[in-house]
Amino acid sequence: MFDQISIIGCGLIGSSIFKRLKKTGSTKKIITFDNNKSVNEIIEKDKLSDEIFNSAGEAVKNSDLIIIATPISSFENVLSSIKGNLKAGSILTDTCSVKTGVSKTFEKMNLKNSICIPGHPVAGIENSGPKAGFAELFEGKWTILTPNKKINEKEIKKVSNFWESMGSKVKIMSDEDHDKILTFTSHLPHVVAYNIVKTSMSNDEKVKGDIIKYSAGGLRDFTRIAASDPIMWRDIFIDNSALIIQAIDKFIKNLDEFKKAISDKDSKKLIEIFEKSKDFRKSVIKAGQDTDQPDFGRK
Repeated sequence: MFDQISIIGCGLIGSSIFKRLKKTGSTKKIITFDNNKSVNEIIEKDKLSDEIFNSAGEAVKNSDLIIIATPISSFENVLSSIKGNLKAGSILTDTCSVKTGVSKTFEKMNLKNSICIPGHPVAGIENSGPKAGFAELFEGKWTILTPNKKINEKEIKKVSNFWESMGSKVKIMSDEDHDKILTFTSHLPHVVAYNIVKTSMSNDEKVKGDIIKYSAGGLRDFTRIAASDPIMWRDIFIDNSALIIQAIDKFIKNLDEFKKAISDKDSKKLIEIFEKSKDFRKSVIKAGQDTDQPDFGRK
C-alpha cells in the first residue's frame, strides 16, 4: 500500500476515505488539505488527519498517492497548484463523477513525473461535509477507474488495491463509457428528482404545505436525491451537459408516450410500461444493487 497519502478536499468523499484509512491503519501517514477553515477545524478536533496543510501544494510533497476529492469546477486549479510539488513516481487520482473532462485536464497539465489514473467511487448520500463522512461509505459499492491505455498495469493495480481496501468493487472502463453509463444511473435520476421537487414547490402555499405533510414514499425518496450537494451537481450538469441533454430528450419522448397512454386510457400500454419497469427493478436487485426488503432495507 502507499506510505503517505494526501487527500485534497475533505467533504463527504474525502472524509470517508481518511476515516477508512484511520480505521484500517493501511497507510503510515495521512495528509489533508481543504480551503474551508471550519472543515479543517473539524478534522483537527477529531484527529482524523496526521497533518493538515494550508495549501494544496504543500500538502502533496512526499506523498505516494494524491486523491483529489473536490468539485469538478475546482479540479484544474488544484492540479495547477500542486503540479510543481509532486513527488516523482507519485500517483494522482480523483473522485469526480464525470471522467472525460478529468482525463482531458490530466493530459493538458502534462504531469510527466506522475501517474494519472482517474477514478470515481460510485457512492454517496444526500448529506455533505466531513461530519457526514463514514468509514463504511464505499463498502460493497463500485469504484470505476478510467486510465488511458499508456498507463502501466502495475500502477493501475495499485489504485485498484487501494479502493478494494476501502471496501469497493473495482471496474476498469473508458472515460466515455463511464460518462454514458453514469448519465442514466445517476445524472438523469437527479434531473428528474430536482424537477419533481420543483414541480411540487410550484403549488400555492397551502397545497405545498399539505404535499410536504403527507409526503408518501415516492416523493420522500425523490426529495432525498434532490437534497444532494448543489455545487457538486451544478458541476456535473455543466461538465456532462451534452450526454445529459441527450438523456433528457429521450426521457421527454418516453414521457410523451406515457402521457398519451394515460390520456387515451390505454390500459394495455400502461400495463406494458409497468410490467417492464417491474422486471427492470428485479434485475437491479439480482445485480446486488439494492434489496427487496420493506422500504428497500433503509432505516
